[in-house]
Amino acid sequence: MGIPEKIKAIQDEMARTQINKATEHHVGILKAKIAKLKREQEENVVKKSGIKQDGFDVRRSGDATVVFIGLPSVGKSTLLNKMTDAQSTVGAFRFTTLTVVPGMMKYRGARIQVLDLPGIIKGASTGKGLGKRILSVARSADLVLLMLDVFQPYHENVLVNELGNIGIRLNTLPPNITIEKSAMGGIAVAQQVKLTKISEKHLKDLLHIYGIVSARVVIREDVTSEQVADYIAGNISYSKSLTLLNKIDLVDKAFIKELKTKIKSDVIEVSANSDINIDLLKDKIYEKLKFIRIYMRPKGGETDFKEPLIAREGDTVEDICNKLHRHLKKQFRFGMVWGKSVKFGGQRVGLTHILLDEDVLTIIKKRGM
Repeated sequence: MGIPEKIKAIQDEMARTQINKATEHHVGILKAKIAKLKREQEENVVKKSGIKQDGFDVRRSGDATVVFIGLPSVGKSTLLNKMTDAQSTVGAFRFTTLTVVPGMMKYRGARIQVLDLPGIIKGASTGKGLGKRILSVARSADLVLLMLDVFQPYHENVLVNELGNIGIRLNTLPPNITIEKSAMGGIAVAQQVKLTKISEKHLKDLLHIYGIVSARVVIREDVTSEQVADYIAGNISYSKSLTLLNKIDLVDKAFIKELKTKIKSDVIEVSANSDINIDLLKDKIYEKLKFIRIYMRPKGGETDFKEPLIAREGDTVEDICNKLHRHLKKQFRFGMVWGKSVKFGGQRVGLTHILLDEDVLTIIKKRGM
């Protein structure tokens, strides 16, 4: 029996199984088996074809990369043109965009690369309509923009499911667990929190499916069987996302209010054609990317307030050194900071000091460098 037949047999068994408290363990194991088989299937395709199966070849640039994911004709190209310097082809028919069209959005000192991708269709994750190549671009993006047509808002589930099917999880963090394989001793589980979503027996059964028979497992949060399977598979991407509702200029406020009760996510209402809420969208993108602005002050010089260095929330002085030059960390003696992250202006700091938005930083190099 080949892999497709094995997957079909398990899916049929799941369809026959009534979902309840007594069967959730069994269903979780079946899901894990399907996930493992699909991964093997993908690996076999790559080996046989000899062709790299990742996405379109897109050169990354700027401080972050954002991608549009949506069905055909939802207005991605028009919105890209309004937000950036791109000239993506716009047309009132499906599949106008047949390749990746990049644009650069400049906002509050940041340069954000925005990618207009071809529209996807249901089944994209299985290869329909260039689907896998399109969706895989989102793997390395810093932010995914799910774009919906105001007349077809239910497509959000389609987009989330298609991304999920190729291993992209939206607005979630990797599970806080550690699995260290060992040569012998069986599976030892250390729970730092009480497990309510999965039993220890279920956890061990999942590990056995993936060929792990001896390991030390540390659980630091209450995880589901799907999260454990994701962790073991190791090919999962965790991405931030925003949901956009386009073409709101074509309906009234009552229509939108009723519509929003049917959409799971908080949505940003926009109109690419009528320039409605474009600046609001830019602001939300900036916030979601958690940018901070660091102003550099050369030793004995004036602070450059015109062109801030764009960093991310939680970045340290070491991160800034790495952005400026790959050898700067070796030359680093100490830093001097003015701003919210220090108690007084000009405070001396080390490489591990965490910077805050609009801090001013001077880097002092070792003598003789």
